[in-house]
Amino acid sequence: MSGPALDFAHLHTAVADLAHVGAIDGGGCARLALTDEDKAGRDLVVSWMRAQGLTVHVDAIGNVFAMRPGREEGPPVMTGSHIDTVRTGGRFDGNLGVLAGLEVCRALDAAGITTRRPLCVAFFTNEEGARFQPDMMGSLVHAGGLTLQEAWAATDGEGKRVGDELKRIGYRGSMTPGTIRPHAYVELHIEQGPVLEEAGITIGAVTGVQGISWTEVTVSGTSAHAGTTPMRLRHDAGYVAGLCSTFARRLTQDMGGAQVATVGANELRPNLINVIANRARFTLDLRNTDEALLKEAERRAFAFIDDAARAEGCTVERRTLARFEPVEFAPDMIDRVEHLARAHGRSVMRLPSGAGHDAQMMARLCPTGMIFVPSVKGLSHNVAEFTHPGDIEAGAAILLDLMLELAQS
Repeated sequence: MSGPALDFAHLHTAVADLAHVGAIDGGGCARLALTDEDKAGRDLVVSWMRAQGLTVHVDAIGNVFAMRPGREEGPPVMTGSHIDTVRTGGRFDGNLGVLAGLEVCRALDAAGITTRRPLCVAFFTNEEGARFQPDMMGSLVHAGGLTLQEAWAATDGEGKRVGDELKRIGYRGSMTPGTIRPHAYVELHIEQGPVLEEAGITIGAVTGVQGISWTEVTVSGTSAHAGTTPMRLRHDAGYVAGLCSTFARRLTQDMGGAQVATVGANELRPNLINVIANRARFTLDLRNTDEALLKEAERRAFAFIDDAARAEGCTVERRTLARFEPVEFAPDMIDRVEHLARAHGRSVMRLPSGAGHDAQMMARLCPTGMIFVPSVKGLSHNVAEFTHPGDIEAGAAILLDLMLELAQS
């Protein structure tokens, strides 16, 4: 027997082949959760899992688990991520973690190594939350934070239900979510931000995931003629939405630190050039690594929205789309990533994740860690998303050693 070695050419080819599914102009991907494109991506990855001799299980929320047996039965060392994308997604977000996990199993097969503990490569349903909310849906159900019935009942903008769409694409499996409880979980992921590249660092030892608050806000006013209605007599829902969008930026400037705020979706009705909007619907995304500060941001934002609507003679409704507290990863897992990075001669730094990940849900079940590799210009959720091949290989090599270390312990 020889030591395991990753076939990096095979990994890069797999990333490129999966990117062809749902491909869009500019080199990106559009595989919204539970669409036909998502089904095609799932079918391709599952075919690769089975071709490697892995045993594939699908649970009732559509999470997919590929098992590699160990010398002993028991909880597996799990890795993975997601393969669904946003509408203007790149080829690395989520996909890298799943495909690198498969490559780890291939490397161990080639080296003739059977680990003490089983290994598992997973991909979770609707991580992005771009079509159905909340995001990280599959891993949240797996971890017991959302019931299967609640998840099945979630609808998209056209009223289509998660449960029905899972059945339609053939991925409403028979296994009860949460059946596979891991010994440990580790996820390789692109950073999706500019910190590593800016610092000239190759590996991020992720300390945790910041808290996330997603809110949909609907402001209702009165439609009227844009030319004949005096400004003092208007009840302009679009004006209120504009004030709130501007306030979101001002809030982050006032609070400073790690606070971020984004108005990512904004739609007006009737959306005509010469008609005052009678409805504005927008989303507010607030994030912070500190739960108390995140609550403060919510309090200030919601108070401003209510006051702005009242002053304009409008009404407002708010709906929570997702709300997760900050998560800290296991110190031992952070230490292991940092140690292995240095053992590989790679520069490494500790940093929190600004994006949500399935790992934050899996941290409810077992020791969890993440390995970050740099994103060029910090771009993600963008067709121009890119990570240099050498950085991918560095992260995958550390994933291999960490999984082997955990599985043999």
